[in-house]
Amino acid sequence: MHVVAAPDKFKGTATASEVARAIARGVAATGGSCVECPMADGGEGFLEVLGGANRRGTVTGPLGDPVEAGWRLERGSAVIEMAAASGLALVGGPEGNDPMAASTYGTGELILAALESGARRVLVGVGGSATTDGGLGALRALYPQRLRGAELVVACDVTTTFVDAAEIFAPQKGATPRQVELLRRRLERLVQVYRDEYGIDVSAIPCSGAAGGLAGGLAAIGAELRLGFEVVAEEVGLEEKIVGADLVVTGEGFLDRESFEGKVVGGVVELAAAAGVPVLAVVGEVFDGMDQRVPTVALVERFGEERSRLETAACIEEAVAERLGARAGR
Repeated sequence: MHVVAAPDKFKGTATASEVARAIARGVAATGGSCVECPMADGGEGFLEVLGGANRRGTVTGPLGDPVEAGWRLERGSAVIEMAAASGLALVGGPEGNDPMAASTYGTGELILAALESGARRVLVGVGGSATTDGGLGALRALYPQRLRGAELVVACDVTTTFVDAAEIFAPQKGATPRQVELLRRRLERLVQVYRDEYGIDVSAIPCSGAAGGLAGGLAAIGAELRLGFEVVAEEVGLEEKIVGADLVVTGEGFLDRESFEGKVVGGVVELAAAAGVPVLAVVGEVFDGMDQRVPTVALVERFGEERSRLETAACIEEAVAERLGARAGR
């Protein structure tokens, strides 16, 4: 049996690459072959699955402190993960964040560094932000250079529109109800500012609310907004890898309705269905009955919560070997 391993990360327990390797070991235990193709949806892990950092620079963190951020430049194409410069983890999570002050300025500095280094195409993954500044900080860092004719592609992990980013995501970044309202008003003002300055109405653009509106701010200066899964799938040639496979194994920490709304599992299921290849999802836990959408192994159900969290990769390997062995009649 030839298998394609195309998982997302299991957040907090295993990276996408670690999950893919565990799947491959499970396949090998049954005598099969496996192509490892770790995936991301534009959020955490975006840079890793596209080759990892080969450049580093000191930029302005979300609350103004200097941070060292990795990024990638290869053959005129740059890859940036905004969380490395403006991420919530950099301030210690929502408890350490100042949601009113958090800025994407450092992300703009990374984009500028890529442009000044000769990048003609810049991919920006925009999940995991500390910010709800509508991208204003990033645009200030880029001014007056703008994009210098380069192609800028923003890989988004949500489809939320610009103004709605405040209500939907700011509470997760530490904002109080009063601050959420203030942030919403800020984004409403920025819609008009961007319309006046750039002639672009960002308010209704799908995905423009990603990273607290950073995606919309970059769209105002000419960026293309796309679902992160689609960007990564194209970059790594996932569709070509799936054609001719006997099975695709994907996975993530939690399988729920969002998994089928632009995320990795849903995207893999669609590509595999188009190629006529069956899919197995190995996940931590299942919610909302989503295991009815795709054959699924839930690690918590099979191995218990403690082992599935402490020995995630080993559990994945064992689960894959068990399922493939059963398919082969072993």
